[in-house]
Amino acid sequence: MQEHYDVIVIGAGVVGSAIARELSRYRLRTAVLEQNLDVCSETSGRNSAVVHGGFANPPGSLKARFCVAGNKMMDQLARELDFPFRRCGKVLVGNTPEDLEQLRRTMEQGAVNGMDGLELVDEAKLHQLVPAVVGKFALWSRNSGILDPFLYTVALAENAHANGVRYCFDRKVTGIRREGEDYLLQTPHGSYRTRWVVNAAGLGCQTISELLGIPGYRVVGSRSNYIVLHKRMGKLLPMPVYPVPSNVYMGIHVTPTVDGNVTVGPDAENTDVLDDYSVPAGKIEALAASGALLWPHIHKKDQIRTFAGIQPKWVDEHGAIQDYKIEIRDELAPRAVNLIGIESPGITGAVPIAQYVVELMRKREPFAENPDFNPCRKGIVRFAGRTREEQAALIARDPDYGRLVCSCEEVTRAEIRSAIHNPLGVHTLTGIKYRTRAMMGGCQGGFCQTKLEQMIEQELGCAPQDVRYDRQGAWLLAGALREEE
Repeated sequence: MQEHYDVIVIGAGVVGSAIARELSRYRLRTAVLEQNLDVCSETSGRNSAVVHGGFANPPGSLKARFCVAGNKMMDQLARELDFPFRRCGKVLVGNTPEDLEQLRRTMEQGAVNGMDGLELVDEAKLHQLVPAVVGKFALWSRNSGILDPFLYTVALAENAHANGVRYCFDRKVTGIRREGEDYLLQTPHGSYRTRWVVNAAGLGCQTISELLGIPGYRVVGSRSNYIVLHKRMGKLLPMPVYPVPSNVYMGIHVTPTVDGNVTVGPDAENTDVLDDYSVPAGKIEALAASGALLWPHIHKKDQIRTFAGIQPKWVDEHGAIQDYKIEIRDELAPRAVNLIGIESPGITGAVPIAQYVVELMRKREPFAENPDFNPCRKGIVRFAGRTREEQAALIARDPDYGRLVCSCEEVTRAEIRSAIHNPLGVHTLTGIKYRTRAMMGGCQGGFCQTKLEQMIEQELGCAPQDVRYDRQGAWLLAGALREEE
């Protein structure tokens, strides 16, 4: 049976999920089609996790406009959606007269963009802010911050879902055609009919644009590598430390996470391969050496993981990176919103982007408001970090709070169970990992991964060979290791 919607959003990254949430403010039958088995599986979950300060993008650009707006609303969003966010500030560190001039230009650009809290500081103030930093002066952005990009996207998606949006995973859109006033979207698991389509496909935006009948865009992947350091290093880095930026690249930087780790990266190189997330050994050494020029506490013994991310960059015929393109081409694809090249600062600006998209739609069609819309969502209760009294109360309420599954991060059976039964119906191993931080400690799942896999089997009643690590084809077990006697 073919399903019929008012709006289908293609892509469940941070921007697609923010758009879904904004659409749920209205009486619309809305669905999100995602080719992966969870939200935030590509660009949105593989980045520096920084809430940017609004100074890095040219005045008048959509990137600058949405970055500034998103930065200013992040505290309210964190309260409404219950995801971790810390407005810790950020420093851009320099050493030469040329660096100082570039930082002055950067600060002036931020002021033109409408961002406050920018200040040039001398060496004494810089080392007061970040004692271990190497540098003579810096641009201090007080209003920059850090968040958990996965939990932010999960929060947006769960809130959209609670307000009536349906999420459909493993639904790669392979064809789009017009049938009367509707679009028919083909996937390997059935077709979907809709009046409106929103292309929020991120790395796949060029493909979806062409399927919609809007050709002419060239989108390349900008591939980046990162190192993750152990949580014991987090106390030495109170805020992100960046080098002086160029016109097109913020440079390799060192960033604390909201959970206490430190990430080093990213480097950047263009690629046409949009699904390779391997990290070459040589890249790790280069990242560590470059990051240590800013912050000298990067040692092999503290490196617990690496990861890679790829951003979609819209470029012109000369390869120059362009601003976001957010459009409705009525003559080519009526009632289709086309988003091209949504890269950094896409996480910071996701909700303002979503608001802009919905306003474009409402200029062409009135939407009735949803009187039952609730902007708030509660996340999974974290046992670690609670006071002893609070932990005792949790255990009294549910004894599974007293049974650790992940010792490194102090994640309990109760938290894992809540994650397995998440509102979106995700049950991959990484889906549980990112919702609880199990497998994200020093051993990186060496002791708890099999426990998580067993809990997924037990809670959902599925066979061992049906549990996947993160995506289709990524099975943990192919079958029984040995026959039972």
